[in-house]
Amino acid sequence: MDKKALSGNPSPSRPNPIPGCPMAAAFAAIGGKWKLTLLYWLAHGETHFAGLRRRGAPITPKVLTEQLRELEADGLVERIVTGPVPARVNYRLTPYGASVLPVVESVRVWGEAHLQRTHGEAPSVDAMSCAHVVA
Repeated sequence: MDKKALSGNPSPSRPNPIPGCPMAAAFAAIGGKWKLTLLYWLAHGETHFAGLRRRGAPITPKVLTEQLRELEADGLVERIVTGPVPARVNYRLTPYGASVLPVVESVRVWGEAHLQRTHGEAPSVDAMSCAHVVA
């Protein structure tokens, strides 16, 4: 059986539902259920697909792939194939992706306060947590 890697062409970016609206454009780019978390994890370094799967246990491989492809299509994440099929595939933030990190950090800080306010709990420090500051 001859295995072929998926083409390197990312899926098209999500359309802006309200043309000309910057908020809608931002949510189209980073508004997926897992996108901010993926950007957070990638802010801490290049990671391979399997590493993201382990870290994001509740994310199905299908959804993880979709979210990464959308981030790639928007120019926020770069997909790096490291060899012939089946190759390890790494992901890292692009310089444009790094430009959204202040937003990611602001959401993380707000989330910490929200957890404290609504549940009286401090952020978790396990492998899936987002407790570390984005530099």
